[in-house]
Amino acid sequence: MTEPADRRATRDGYDAIAEPYTEEFRDELAGSALDRAVLGAFAELVEGDVLEAGSGPGSVTAHLHACGVAIRGVDLSPAMVALARRQHPGIAFAVGDMAALDVADASLGGLVAWYSLIHVPRPELPAVLAEFRRVLRPGGRLLLGFQVGDDVSHHDEAFGHRVSLDFRRLQPDAVADLLVEAGFDVTARVVRAPEVDSRAKPLPQAAMLARRAR
Repeated sequence: MTEPADRRATRDGYDAIAEPYTEEFRDELAGSALDRAVLGAFAELVEGDVLEAGSGPGSVTAHLHACGVAIRGVDLSPAMVALARRQHPGIAFAVGDMAALDVADASLGGLVAWYSLIHVPRPELPAVLAEFRRVLRPGGRLLLGFQVGDDVSHHDEAFGHRVSLDFRRLQPDAVADLLVEAGFDVTARVVRAPEVDSRAKPLPQAAMLARRAR
């Protein structure tokens, strides 16, 4: 099967910038008490094995692991996976595609997609959320993080490397509707202002908690 062009571009882009990207955003989670609070709430609610889909350099996976969550990570970028394994040797990381997870049906207690859905073209979001539902057991918890907006920010260059990366902003109401259509109950949403010291673009940020309907 031919790999979709957008997926190949995302993988190649993050392979090219894995090291400088990780260094640039190393302290993002430390700088956001609200994000840590949301992750902490997820850690308290979730039961069983958890997967982070789009785990990047592994910082969120490692944070949840430190909270006592039985978690592993998958990412499209082999360079990111290698970096995550090097920085967090006690956690399992593998190359994987969130649109086709190598996970048995109804086998997970939780799934996290923290700023990884932003690389999924909007027409493909229902299929990806259906894949998330497939791997979660009834009552399993889902945590999403994303930038709020309606636009797509395209980058041809990042950290001195030629890339072709699209960052898609999403509206919380639209994401909630997609979750309900995919068979989830939305249990909480948080929209916060951008952190003053963040290296990311100064946009509102959202987190959404949902539960697979029984």
